[in-house]
Amino acid sequence: MHRGHLSCIKAVGLMKVFLTRRIPQEGMKILEAARDCEVSKWDSDEPVPRAELLKGVQGAHGLLCLLSDKIDTEVLDAAGPNLKVISTMSVGFDHMALDEIKKRGIRVGYTPDVLTDATAELTVALLLATARRLPEGVEEVKNGGWSSWKPLWLCGYSLSGSTVGVIGLGRIGMAIAQRLVPFGVKRLLYSGRTAKAHAAEVNGEFVPLETLVAESDFIVVSCSLTPETQGLCDKAFFSKMKKTAILVNSSRGAVVNQEDLYDALKSGQIAAAGLDVTTPEPLPTNHPLLTLKNCVVLPHIGSASYTTRGIMSALSAQNLLGGLQGSDMPSELSF
Repeated sequence: MHRGHLSCIKAVGLMKVFLTRRIPQEGMKILEAARDCEVSKWDSDEPVPRAELLKGVQGAHGLLCLLSDKIDTEVLDAAGPNLKVISTMSVGFDHMALDEIKKRGIRVGYTPDVLTDATAELTVALLLATARRLPEGVEEVKNGGWSSWKPLWLCGYSLSGSTVGVIGLGRIGMAIAQRLVPFGVKRLLYSGRTAKAHAAEVNGEFVPLETLVAESDFIVVSCSLTPETQGLCDKAFFSKMKKTAILVNSSRGAVVNQEDLYDALKSGQIAAAGLDVTTPEPLPTNHPLLTLKNCVVLPHIGSASYTTRGIMSALSAQNLLGGLQGSDMPSELSF
């Protein structure tokens, strides 16, 4: 494994900034061009060790972090009273002690919206890979399983003429729906707290969750993780699904009860599942779900396109500078 080290770029001025990781060049260029910043970073693609984080943040005016960095009271105390702004290169902010941050008057920047398209694309790719058994097909080519043509070999399920159910028709849910409809989806159902006016664009039908689960051929989970949605997809949920239905989750791992999912997949209660998120992350290599051919697991790569990560990096840098200069931040968290 590559071992990181702390690196420092000295610039005119006294504003100290600490980055917990290497970030794409789009963001680094913005920070390097800021004449009033002294930028130091954990110079690695691997997470910063806790001791190095506590050392690196000392006296910092600004902190740029990632979802994997736990920003708690200990880190805030180590930084000291200079800390004005924390910019996270993520949409999520569960890794930060927001109550304590608010108490200290520290501003927070994050990167919503910019990863909607990339996550929607990945979700559609995952759905198709799961439904049409692409990982199995690749494996058969490699291991010599590809022989003469057989009528039902590696058959999967079609989107054309199907009913798709989206749990949570927010920004990402809507972007997924918009991409699925052109495949010839017959009905698009969605559930959530309230009906959405924008659902009309995709002829979305607002239905109770029970209806969505029972009638959908494909169920896409794109809701946020709340006490209500934690463990939402459980034994009772799977028992109401069609035996030919497929579950796809690109939201948060904890929305799905993985033990119940394993049982449903193993017993043939449901046809297949595609997951870009798991509990924990990374998923241990000996996890039971990884023994199943009808479960496709990806390593949380929803936003992993060069374009999107570059935009996230630039936005993180702009948020950081806005906070340091006491001016507007392009995406400031209200809390």
